[in-house]
Amino acid sequence: LDDGRVTDSQGRTVNFKNTVVIMTSNIGSPHLTEGANDRGEIREAAREAVMREMRAHFRPEFLNRVDEIVLFKPLRLDEIKKIVDLLAEELRRRLEGRRIGLEIEEPAREFIAREGYDPVYGARPLKRFLQRELETRIARELIGGEVADGSTIRVSLRGGGLEIQAEPPQSETRIVEPSAT
Repeated sequence: LDDGRVTDSQGRTVNFKNTVVIMTSNIGSPHLTEGANDRGEIREAAREAVMREMRAHFRPEFLNRVDEIVLFKPLRLDEIKKIVDLLAEELRRRLEGRRIGLEIEEPAREFIAREGYDPVYGARPLKRFLQRELETRIARELIGGEVADGSTIRVSLRGGGLEIQAEPPQSETRIVEPSAT
């Protein structure tokens, strides 16, 4: 790192002089989730506990070569719900090809955010939760012919779980002008 070169497992050397290297780690994440205040700010005791774990895990020679260590604060519910919106938008785009709409009611959105997010593992489990609880179920209904092209899928919260209902496509109303004969 000091010379700005990295040698890979094949013995090839790569120039890293003009490179920013970002490394991530979950070391100390329990301290961060428990050590944040209501506004999501990290308390000094939590910061010190994370740094203790970093020093115990990594050699001083390595840590000395790292310019900056950034501690990420845990996500709040409103931030998690925005991630749910982004993931749902990806699913909406895929359904667009069949002119199928997707609407997630607010209680269902909050349920997904609470059940799918894991403060230790971040937002990755949220994506798997959506795949399991929404995408797979919608795919089964599509394959089973329960969802027609042009319909809208509404996701709501019922009985402590997600309920998926397909609303049939709106029939087109044609206005016929009287002919002038």
